[in-house]
Amino acid sequence: MSLDAALAPWQQRMHDHAAAALDAGRMGHALLFCGPAMLGKRLVAERLAQRVLCLSTDHVARPCGQCRACTLYHARSQKDPLEQRPDGSLSQPWGHPGHPDAIFVGHAWRHTPSPPRQMTVVPVDQVRELSVRLSTTPQYGSAKVAIIDPADDMNDAAANALLKTLEEPVPGRYLWLVCANPARLPATIRSRCQRLEFRLPPADEAMAWLNAQGHPAAAATEALAAARGHPGLADAWLRDGGLALRREVAADLAKIASNSASPLEVAKAWTADELAMQRLLHAADLSRDQAVGLTDPMRIRKLAAWFDTANRTRELLRSTIRADLAVVDLLLAWRDAAGDKARGMMR
Repeated sequence: MSLDAALAPWQQRMHDHAAAALDAGRMGHALLFCGPAMLGKRLVAERLAQRVLCLSTDHVARPCGQCRACTLYHARSQKDPLEQRPDGSLSQPWGHPGHPDAIFVGHAWRHTPSPPRQMTVVPVDQVRELSVRLSTTPQYGSAKVAIIDPADDMNDAAANALLKTLEEPVPGRYLWLVCANPARLPATIRSRCQRLEFRLPPADEAMAWLNAQGHPAAAATEALAAARGHPGLADAWLRDGGLALRREVAADLAKIASNSASPLEVAKAWTADELAMQRLLHAADLSRDQAVGLTDPMRIRKLAAWFDTANRTRELLRSTIRADLAVVDLLLAWRDAAGDKARGMMR
């Protein structure tokens, strides 16, 4: 999906709301794009960045796609086809050439030791470089835009460095933070940003959009239900096998609960590739499904506690902890929390 692709209906509404505020001068220099992951926050932020940087004198036509600024902005998307995100937006590595007044900060790549690996935090050196670039004179037009995505992955030093930039705004400079978990940002940062909050669209709108993406009605219905009404997540699962992975996780949890599978072996399998965090996300979600309809308070409390533990374990996988050891402890606890009721999860 290119940066010129049609926005989904819920994305278009958010874009138009923010664009009107920008044109009327009601938008501050700092904006927080927040809400569930994969609803297109980054895509909307990029479309607005093109609008701000476009050199066309016709505000209604922005972004025009023809001026020098638009050409430079699009040059980046053409050079980074492998860094396209599931919601259609593009992740730009730190320092990649493109529009000189568009600054992108995110998960940089560590090239040593080989092979290259993407970092799991946004480090302070990127934020410091952003602050320096944001303070300089624009090379085209009168504006500069910086996008930090995911902003909630900034480490403490990076967040502290960003605070100074937020406290000393420069006219014509826009600093936009994209995140799914704004609570992970320091309150001092959140309080200095206007919020653009994305929410799940109505079910009929989500289904119509999934059908427009070419997904069969039956598969789209199943995926949207599993994703709890989240169209971006359902679309990603249908495209990358995530729905099948969810079924596998459900089957593994059912086997562990009935003592027909070893938690150690399952933990090794779950952490043997890059899908470990996605498996834990499915597992936590399935445990919540397990609690629906239960009347036993003890069982409900156990499942709620396990849900919290699963999410904490997922966060631990961002650290240097041995993933298989963390997950095996979680799966041992699952057997007690779920019991024989978990057999009903296998479907």
